[in-house]
Amino acid sequence: MAAGQGKGLIHTAACLIIGDEVLGGKTVDTNSAYVAKFCFSLGINLKRIEVIADDEDEIVEAARRMSNNYDFVVTSGGIGPTHDDITYQSIAKAFNLPLKLHEDAFARMKRLSKPHPSQPNFDWETPSAALTAKRRMVELPLDDSKPYEEQVLFVDEKLWVPVSVVNDNIHILPGVPSLFQSMLDGLKPRLLPRLTDPEGKGAQRILISTPMAESAIAEYLTELAAKVEPKGIKVGSYPRWGKERNTVTLVGRDLEYMESLVTEVEKAVQGKRVSVEGEDDSENADPEA
Repeated sequence: MAAGQGKGLIHTAACLIIGDEVLGGKTVDTNSAYVAKFCFSLGINLKRIEVIADDEDEIVEAARRMSNNYDFVVTSGGIGPTHDDITYQSIAKAFNLPLKLHEDAFARMKRLSKPHPSQPNFDWETPSAALTAKRRMVELPLDDSKPYEEQVLFVDEKLWVPVSVVNDNIHILPGVPSLFQSMLDGLKPRLLPRLTDPEGKGAQRILISTPMAESAIAEYLTELAAKVEPKGIKVGSYPRWGKERNTVTLVGRDLEYMESLVTEVEKAVQGKRVSVEGEDDSENADPEA
């Protein structure tokens, strides 16, 4: 999992959300939740999610650490045209790389981006502050010792925005949720051959709804967790405030073994299996946590 391991098998992942607007409450982060579901669906173990400020030193430190510790790293935010969009420059600094205009990305920008109503006289061939700002979005951290096609990925034919790949395993994505989600999904075909499970079946989750308080089933769940841990199964317990039923989960890859546990767990927690949390809710009370 050290730096430079980005072309090997992907076991672990981390997500770095960059933006003062998230920390200040102006923007609600949904991208990390999307990464979590994406990784779960592929069987990648998402180990860390961090939210940091638009601060060069913090980005440098986090990028180096995450690249060193995890196989697949995704960043979100900070790649726009304004002064506070410093993700590219900060990650370039983290790995001693220059920022270079990527000509193919610039050509795609000119071809695919639509003129903004506020810029009716904008001209791609005439130097201007607006042109400088637009070019800034395709000035990418580039390592001349590696093929550019491995460092700049176009994963959606409708978008000019590339996924910039740094140090083999950091994938820099925009913060706009629709773009982020589309581009993360676009990476999937490139990731599948590097998964422990190349078919990308990922982990499985079984939900069991129980009317019992967590304290009433805690001893049993502790024993169950110890029993199934050698099989790679994790047991979870989740209180649902304001609802009359709590949720027990089984998560793992060995679906056959997990299925064999369902009857036992249902009986022990006086519950039943559900496909979606809350499907058996009524309007009644609040179970003890």
